[in-house]
Amino acid sequence: MGKRLIVGASGASGMPILVKCLELIRESGEFEVTLIMTDSAKLTFHQEMEGVMSVSDLCGMADQVADIRNIGDKPASGSYRTEGMLIVPCSMKTVAGIHSGYSDNLLLRAADVTLKEHRPLVLAARETPLNAIHLRNMQELSLIPGVFIIPPMMAFYHRPKTIDEMVYHIAAKLVEPFGVEAPEYRRWEGL
Repeated sequence: MGKRLIVGASGASGMPILVKCLELIRESGEFEVTLIMTDSAKLTFHQEMEGVMSVSDLCGMADQVADIRNIGDKPASGSYRTEGMLIVPCSMKTVAGIHSGYSDNLLLRAADVTLKEHRPLVLAARETPLNAIHLRNMQELSLIPGVFIIPPMMAFYHRPKTIDEMVYHIAAKLVEPFGVEAPEYRRWEGL
């Protein structure tokens, strides 16, 4: 493991997707993962994963866990070399902070550094319905080379039979920009 990847989570719904992304990244054996979670992400994780997994269990899936308040931690500097950053789920508050360059915590600062260093930034933007401000922020971010806006939208062409299969499918799409190939990912094969 020589490559580093930052995985962030903010307080939107979609925590099972975060877990699956971390599993796929770990299974690849290629990355050292630094996890950054907002306080709202921890609350949402508890709500969505209660009885399945704890925040402490989740943190055990990462190589390092960075404190959101430690704005001076390694991911806050461009000299901390990474392969990029994935934020899953990514709230519209986080999208707005990244869009405006408002880096008041480590998650936003790490995303800002990812942009300034021209590294891939993948955002699992999560909200519905979307308003004009959400759409404008995402549209403007999407114009930056290396930014991938990948909302966790359901797909049916692979004929999922369970929610777990749907979670796997979107997680596979989210880690793909970093070269992680999910072994059970079923691509569209045409008609």
